[in-house]
Amino acid sequence: MSTPSHTRTRTSIARSPNVLFFFTDDQRFDTIRALADECPRAKQLSTPNLDALVRRGTTFTHAHIPGGTCPAVCMPSRAMLHSSRTLFHIDGCGERIPDEHITLGESFRNAGYETFGTGKWHNGPAAFNRSFSHGDEIFFGGMNDHWNVPVYRYDPTGRYEGRCAYVDNWELSNKVAYRACDHVHAGRHSTELFTDAAIDFLRDRDTARPFFCYVSLMAPHDPRTMPEQFRRMYDPDAIELPANFMAQHPLDTGALRIRDELLAAFPRTPAETRRHIAEYFAMISHLDAAFGRLMGTLESIGELENTIVVFAGDNGLAVGQHGLMGKQSLYDHSVRVPLVFAGPGIPCGERRDAFAYLLDIFPTLCDMTGCDIPGSVEGMSLAPVIADGRVTGRESLYLAYDKTLRGVRKDRYKLVEYAVNGHQDTQLFDLVDDPDELHNIARSDGMATVLRDLRAELYRLRDEWGDRAHATGGTFWAEHDATTT
Repeated sequence: MSTPSHTRTRTSIARSPNVLFFFTDDQRFDTIRALADECPRAKQLSTPNLDALVRRGTTFTHAHIPGGTCPAVCMPSRAMLHSSRTLFHIDGCGERIPDEHITLGESFRNAGYETFGTGKWHNGPAAFNRSFSHGDEIFFGGMNDHWNVPVYRYDPTGRYEGRCAYVDNWELSNKVAYRACDHVHAGRHSTELFTDAAIDFLRDRDTARPFFCYVSLMAPHDPRTMPEQFRRMYDPDAIELPANFMAQHPLDTGALRIRDELLAAFPRTPAETRRHIAEYFAMISHLDAAFGRLMGTLESIGELENTIVVFAGDNGLAVGQHGLMGKQSLYDHSVRVPLVFAGPGIPCGERRDAFAYLLDIFPTLCDMTGCDIPGSVEGMSLAPVIADGRVTGRESLYLAYDKTLRGVRKDRYKLVEYAVNGHQDTQLFDLVDDPDELHNIARSDGMATVLRDLRAELYRLRDEWGDRAHATGGTFWAEHDATTT
């Protein structure tokens, strides 16, 4: 492991750029209006502040998460983000980050940065306190009511012992845990609560040191409630249904009756789906306004030009596409996420179509700020791709959900293998001709070679990633393993 860089002189630390990381919950890749030329559905949204960020930065149009090992996809996603470990190299579902997995915030803290965290943190209090020297309005999980959020003040001891109990289902099937919180701000929306905490930090920080400020929202996660002014922006009757809207999903994913899928009735109806989409868009416009307030604060304190700004979402959400409501699938609407970098040295108004994972953000920011990259990091720095659009990144992407779905994306194709209750299905999509993933061409003429090559890549990545969470009945790998052993 590299020697911590807090031994640098105060002068060299002071020249390092700040970092503001704005992270959202369940925000899909096609939810920034400025990207409507590539993502036509985005034309229905109003996101002026994120649009401005796209214009002053570099956007990755094919950023992904690998998927998740449990229904609460956000938990492994955030563990991968903060540790830059791949999906099967984190601890369990990411409910904690072991000490030996150095976190992103910890790296900046070791480099002499003042580090601050607010909002959603689902990876254990110990990892939070390793990452941040300061924090406020910290949400460790629990009841997801945007207007009555159970939160903590920063506790230097890391114990976070609270005064009020609540139920936490962690979105994990029917498992229930009991925790405590320090206080609840009744009637304050989570987006405003966390944004205000970050603004207070930015105004009161130690100006002698650069900062790493991590703002992690609960929005646009359900229950989708927001100030009325944003609700009024979207008339459900005027919402355009996605081309891949379906009354029900054609295949069993192994997760068709979990909490996310129970948010709407079966079969899905156009009217109810439009209502859900309108509320989803309203949540995004609300968080866009909060992001604008943060950017305004950076400008007012004179730090905008010396701050790297990162915007990303932890996973996507179907909201009616393919007959699904949640994120427990390997379609693009679930695993493809927004990712924008802006700030000193970053090209303005440019796009990159290179494959990227959220876990690549960690080494990228280290490269951009001169911080050491810990030996535990497994992600790939995107800094060379940002600097030069001709540089390619990853050649393929490994995708997984729980024990039932495995997939690979390479070139224009995506392969998804299903193995649920002993039954196996295969999907193959040409994402250039069929971006909505409507036409399964796995059995089409001329696809045998494509299938063979993608399956070989799937098996190679399985071994590289250490994926031994076999599908139910072992049907994913049985034929391949039988011919290679």
